[in-house]
Amino acid sequence: MQPTDNQITDLFIIGGGINGCGIARDAAGRGLSVMLAEMNDLASATSSASTKLFHGGLRYLEFFEIRLVREALIERETLLRAMPHISWPMRFVLPYHADMRFDSETPTSRLLSTVMPWMRGRRPAWLIRLGLFLYDNLGGRKILPGTTSLNLRTAAEGTPLQDRFETAYEYSDCWIEDSRLVVLNARDAEARGAQIMVRTEVISAERVDDLWRVTVRDRDSDQTRVIQAKMLINAGGPWVGDIIQTKIRVNSREGVRLVRGSHIVTPRLYDHDKCYFFQGEDGRIIFAIPYEQDFTLIGTTDQDHPDPSTAPVCTEAEQEYLCAFASKYFQRAVTRDDIVWTYSGVRPLYDDGASSATAATRDYTLKVDSQGGAPVLNVFGGKITTYRRLAESALEKVAEFFPDLPKPWTAGVALPGGDFPVDAVDALKSKLLAGYPFLNAAWAARLIRAYGTEAPAVIAGAKQASDLGEDFGATLTAQEVAWLMDKEYARTAEDVVWRRNKLGLRLNDEQIARIDSWMAERRAA
Repeated sequence: MQPTDNQITDLFIIGGGINGCGIARDAAGRGLSVMLAEMNDLASATSSASTKLFHGGLRYLEFFEIRLVREALIERETLLRAMPHISWPMRFVLPYHADMRFDSETPTSRLLSTVMPWMRGRRPAWLIRLGLFLYDNLGGRKILPGTTSLNLRTAAEGTPLQDRFETAYEYSDCWIEDSRLVVLNARDAEARGAQIMVRTEVISAERVDDLWRVTVRDRDSDQTRVIQAKMLINAGGPWVGDIIQTKIRVNSREGVRLVRGSHIVTPRLYDHDKCYFFQGEDGRIIFAIPYEQDFTLIGTTDQDHPDPSTAPVCTEAEQEYLCAFASKYFQRAVTRDDIVWTYSGVRPLYDDGASSATAATRDYTLKVDSQGGAPVLNVFGGKITTYRRLAESALEKVAEFFPDLPKPWTAGVALPGGDFPVDAVDALKSKLLAGYPFLNAAWAARLIRAYGTEAPAVIAGAKQASDLGEDFGATLTAQEVAWLMDKEYARTAEDVVWRRNKLGLRLNDEQIARIDSWMAERRAA
């Protein structure tokens, strides 16, 4: 018989992605007792496999998802202020040409085909400009600049592109370090009283006497225990449906549609720091984004994914598709030989019956089931830009069962390391370089972009580089890895070099294996 915790927690959250950690932070900050279980590492699935953007979703306007786009546009600047170390403004260049096409399933395409049948699915320039006007004004911008036009014949942004592109529109969105966003939400939740359990699998959950009895297993020790909770939150991402059916076993008419999004990374394809928004003749769009200083990130695809237990990979066909798509814009063809890394994630979208993966809604849906006693909240869909608003909406549902719950509080409250002005990154970097002269500019920039005002704590006490312990390569040292283990839940080298940072792009297999060995030795000690 498993040991049962005598203490009863208010909320037990299944899933350590952005939705689970965002809800944990909000709930803990309102005084609820919270426990969160993640069966792997934080952000180990969908939340580390995004396109890394805080954006309104320009193309969602074609599906008339006005509320979703407006909410996301407002959130961009709210989030930017709370995490200026891991998020920053970015300008997006949208080249225009007459061959642009709609996805034939979009409401806008159908409407335009009805009233202007001679357009035959084309995206006219006036429609794109109208969409960008709405994009500029729906969210009440205060920090980000608005849309401008570019002459690609004379602008530097036209240099990497084929000569057939003469005009482009330039608009604003934001970059986000997605997996670090998850970890920082978890850290802030823990600082406010939540208990974050990584590599802890939920075996089952059952309702007993108006409580949930949740059986969990620590995957490292193989020990199990039973936790009692007043309310369960299923934020399992791609596994949300599986959790409903096999873990908590409740009847639900709600379904999830799994959509795979794949990306490729190549050596840097152009010199400036702006992103390209490319539109295809098939109605799809992709981004080409400056990535980790020396690379370009290209994505994403939209393919239905049959089973959450099947690990998503960027298939050869998807690689070819992305290369061919980008090659229709860049002067130099992009081929699979250019690819240095790929990644793929599964978006757990709410199944609204859309005919294609591209058309499926990116909005979130929250459903409470309290028919059999203790309530459970199932979280479907969502996008990383609206995670904080999703958490607030989830707490509105939670408040039905916890009277006198305090009001929302997270808007504008900084995440760990983010307590500085949006335009102060360079000043922070200069201060760090002055305090630690052995750093070079690239090393200091990496530390500030990862840790913000906490960067000095990561390398505290060092007078020279050797004081930071073993050098694993690419400016990663033993002292920093120890910080990630002690403060940010990292257990393996994969956690460190692919989710807490992206130094896996610069480290070889032997170096990564050495990090794994060092971490294992430290855990054992």
